[in-house]
Amino acid sequence: MRKGAISQDGVLKAIAEYDELGRDRFLSAYGYKPATGYLLIHEDRTYDSKAIAGVAHKFDQGRALRPDELSGGRSHAARWLARLGFVIRSSRSPDWTRDEIILACDLAMTNGWKRLEFNDPRVIELSALLQSMPIHPEELRNELFRNPNGVARKTVDITSRHPDYQGKPTNGNALDVEVMNDFLARPAEMAEVAQLIRRGLTTGELQDLPAEAEEEDDYSAPEGRLLIRRHKSRERDKGLRKRKIDAVLRQGRRLACEACGFDFEATYGPRGAGYIECHHVVPLHEAGEGRTKLSDLALICANCHRMIHRRAPWPTPGELRNLIQETLNRGETRIPSQQEPGPSRRTASSL
Repeated sequence: MRKGAISQDGVLKAIAEYDELGRDRFLSAYGYKPATGYLLIHEDRTYDSKAIAGVAHKFDQGRALRPDELSGGRSHAARWLARLGFVIRSSRSPDWTRDEIILACDLAMTNGWKRLEFNDPRVIELSALLQSMPIHPEELRNELFRNPNGVARKTVDITSRHPDYQGKPTNGNALDVEVMNDFLARPAEMAEVAQLIRRGLTTGELQDLPAEAEEEDDYSAPEGRLLIRRHKSRERDKGLRKRKIDAVLRQGRRLACEACGFDFEATYGPRGAGYIECHHVVPLHEAGEGRTKLSDLALICANCHRMIHRRAPWPTPGELRNLIQETLNRGETRIPSQQEPGPSRRTASSL
């Protein structure tokens, strides 16, 4: 007998038995507890996903799975059911991200670092804005996702960690404190970050940005994930990159990294001709919806690009160049200038 080989028909039969017995009797009959992670949604009714998957096994394989033979998480029962085409929803709201906490901190700061109530119009407005954020997938959003009660509670968690708070702190988390400290250290800058996120969500600019792959999440910035997505989207604009490269070549300059001087053509020959990456040098908290200018871009190699983005605060290409030069000075080596002539003046190749 192959564990896990359940079918859509088996799931529907398990759902029918669930409806016939009722939730309590169904769970008791098979030894399952109520779901705490994920629920199956079928014809506008909710079902305990782990129990349904385990009992579906009976109809397909001859016996129901015991509760200890599978987990109800996204890597097991919930994934089986989703692969069969069933709708799965989280039974609890996902953790708050930095972007969301930035908006909550901004609201708390404008309220004098005092808690807000669930019926405050500003809390209701923020609740609607958070629900529109393109961060959490639909399967992780339940009916209570970022509702006014939850938003008000988050402002309590934040304000109770403020240095001037006299009472006992609530059960906030380290990220709440981290973002709040950013606001305390740089209030004007972080307020501008919050306004950029708000504006981008309202205009739709931040709604349509492509989600980044998990392996690229090591890009670090206190401004949050959405502004980083917009930043990288601008850097990857092929047309803008080509115009920047063409402008440098027209000036008779080398396509060399502005930080370390690396020249792709000098190292790789024809294969590297016309290639270099673009970095958007305007700080995230200043880069609004305006048109990106060529002067906003710097030409850098992949290594320096990654080093700039590795952790906040991001150095400018010039600052990174100074850091590299300080290191090289120990060996009395000089970084070549971008103004020095290159091996050729070929037209930039497309990506």
